[in-house]
Amino acid sequence: MDRRAYISTVAATAAVGLSGCLALFEDEYDVGMTPTAFDPREVTVPVGTEVVWKNTSSRGHTVTAYENALPGGASFFASGGFDSEVAARDAWNTGGDDGIMAVGGTFSHTFEVPGRHGYFCIPHEREGMVGAVIVEE
Repeated sequence: MDRRAYISTVAATAAVGLSGCLALFEDEYDVGMTPTAFDPREVTVPVGTEVVWKNTSSRGHTVTAYENALPGGASFFASGGFDSEVAARDAWNTGGDDGIMAVGGTFSHTFEVPGRHGYFCIPHEREGMVGAVIVEE
């Protein structure tokens, strides 16, 4: 066997062998985070979908719904398990770290009501860290 044929065979075999391993590195989240943005800023999902946020940034973040902008009948959502936007903001403003997602941390919510569900990161809202989940029937 000549050298080129050998290298080609080894490369092809390695690629096939590694393809199964690469599947282990697939994203296990829908929305990531940069230091001042959700990535992607908007996602569109069908009713009944669980959306997972992962803090892929080097900073702590929150996921907090804009309560007054949720579609009628939609449930409020926030990392930290708060019942309302006011409670989440109050916890942050009093120096608590409830709701903060550490680097690598995740938060999920299942969307049952169609419409636009806006949300933000409390400590980085002024820097424009806002996003939306668009839920379709």
